[in-house]
Amino acid sequence: MSHLFTVRHRISAGALLLSGACTMLVSNNVSAQLSPRYQDMNADLVADQSDDSERWRDPSILVFAYTPVEDPALYSRVWDEFIAHIEGATGKEVRFFPVQSNAAQLEALRAGRLHIAGFNTGSTPVAVNCAGFVPFAMMASADRSYGYEMEIITFPDSGIQSGADLRGRQLAFTAPTSNSGFKAPSTLLQNEFGLQAGTDYRTVFSGSHDNSILGVVNGDYEAAAVANEVLKRMEGRDVVNASQYRSIYKSLTFPTTAYGVSHNLTPELSRKIREAFFSFNWEGSALQREFADAGMAQFIPITYQEHWRVVREIDEANDTVYNCD
Repeated sequence: MSHLFTVRHRISAGALLLSGACTMLVSNNVSAQLSPRYQDMNADLVADQSDDSERWRDPSILVFAYTPVEDPALYSRVWDEFIAHIEGATGKEVRFFPVQSNAAQLEALRAGRLHIAGFNTGSTPVAVNCAGFVPFAMMASADRSYGYEMEIITFPDSGIQSGADLRGRQLAFTAPTSNSGFKAPSTLLQNEFGLQAGTDYRTVFSGSHDNSILGVVNGDYEAAAVANEVLKRMEGRDVVNASQYRSIYKSLTFPTTAYGVSHNLTPELSRKIREAFFSFNWEGSALQREFADAGMAQFIPITYQEHWRVVREIDEANDTVYNCD
């Protein structure tokens, strides 16, 4: 039976009612909100592996999913070499699952149909708390620097010059679980410009950063909040160019997509998957070419407790709680 995650936020309930999207519920403490179905005995904020080996899973076929994008078929090819590397490291067949939405990705993990995943920044806390996701890796540059910024973009002759000019205008978000595509911009616009989503400006949810960017350059949206790492990749593929949009706001740096596994895989399988991430040779790979414009050149180890602190603080400012069950 599918599980429904729903989303509301203190500062933007009106916008969410307009979205029709569902992925989590709300309240006021996001420091440790694991679903009761999980345990966290070591207080690292992620689900522990069960002490009962009968509850461990060792699937014959592993399923991997990257965060939803506008063209899942393209990204299937981008990940082919990496998937082959995991197959070699684990001795198992690995299939790419082209998810169409954050909700579908979360539900697949929670239901046990997804074993390895890359969750976008804003969905990672939901995946951790509601679906037993254990993140351990993130893409980084050769010098181990990482992250992206949220930018609000508009088309050149929109007349929108700053965040303040969004009053009475339209702003496209991606999905309620997205950090740069919803949570960060809605918080920052209220804090810095006194603008509340759904009240002071109109909102629409596009479903992905790719859709939001294309919507702006094609004139379908007056403005959009996006992750600039996606913008750079689309420019690198000549899907869009810098003359087709203007950036009117840029945030501080956030962590990027978190990669990890389901908490209930066998210890040996989890270890092999982790090692595969850090032993993958990026040089000359499709992965390197796709993410070169964002400066990515390797996977580095991360922890949810440390690297997602700023994201949890944004959720806390929004009075967000994950009522998963």
